[in-house]
Amino acid sequence: MKVIEFLIKSLIGTIFFLFILFLSAGRIDYWQGWLYGSINIILTVINTLALLKDKGLAEERAKYKAGTKSWDKLIIGLLAMINIIINIVAGLDSGRFYWSPQLHWSIYLLGIMLILCGEVIFLTAQRQNKFFSSVMRIQTDRGHTVCETGLYKFIRHPGYSGMIISVTGVPLILGSLWCIIPSGLSIILILIRTHLEDVTLINELNGYREYTYKTPYKLIPWIW
Repeated sequence: MKVIEFLIKSLIGTIFFLFILFLSAGRIDYWQGWLYGSINIILTVINTLALLKDKGLAEERAKYKAGTKSWDKLIIGLLAMINIIINIVAGLDSGRFYWSPQLHWSIYLLGIMLILCGEVIFLTAQRQNKFFSSVMRIQTDRGHTVCETGLYKFIRHPGYSGMIISVTGVPLILGSLWCIIPSGLSIILILIRTHLEDVTLINELNGYREYTYKTPYKLIPWIW
């Protein structure tokens, strides 16, 4: 049931953002919106199906739980607001007023590839880490331990790496250069969230400080 609950909540959120996108575009024959929306719905279903193998993780990701950091709630709220802004700007730009020039088809293809690549990294990280939560909290009720295998052998936060790659592709698939501004703000927030989460894990999760010595990079191997 938790998997179904997660799917319903995710689909409602996806449809809400798409409604804002098409409302801003002011027309239904907005092919960039249909392309973006179709990919988002498919990825939402795939993400949910991936949770079927781990009911504990599905329950963890379905809703907020005790111990969620207040700063993380704030960042999640800000990311949601920026997502709304991205959809409004894209709809007004590529859907209604055409502020951006018509992009070559290869740019849209690049956007699709970035979103899919980011999602693959995100889902792989989720599959490899049974404590892959939607929020930052120390999961003492689930026996929280450090994940050091798979992608986590190379970077400490592969899920956020995947998110950043996907966000980079959003302005391209929507054909809106103006969306680069709010998308950039979203990436900055993810970087801040990565840092705060890393500090929290170092201070509160047993074994994480030692893990940072073996895996010194947070998001990009050999860089940061």
